[in-house]
Amino acid sequence: MATTPMRDGPPPAVTDEELAAMHDDPRFIDLKRRLFRFIVPATIGFLAWYLLYVILSGYARDFMGTVLFGNINVALVFGLLQFVSTFGIAWAYSRHTAREFDPRAAELHDELHYGEGEKR
Repeated sequence: MATTPMRDGPPPAVTDEELAAMHDDPRFIDLKRRLFRFIVPATIGFLAWYLLYVILSGYARDFMGTVLFGNINVALVFGLLQFVSTFGIAWAYSRHTAREFDPRAAELHDELHYGEGEKR
């Protein structure tokens, strides 16, 4: 009599051959590609934005010192926008992975650990 593994506790062990087969699975390759398509542009964009801030702070002091209103200058606004963009990227990444990545990863995980017929 065959039994279905319980999903409480750690998943069953997976062999190296099964892992190698999963790495060649077109769905796994697509999953990595989807993640890569978000991470690389987001990283390049954020690093460019950060380097712009650093370069302007070092070489465009007059521009960065421009007072916008009261004691608020361009440098302060750019610095605060660094925090805003960091949280924005984290939020966008969370939404992207929840929508595009997590369901597919869970399907592959279940198939690898619990067998073909145990998809969510």
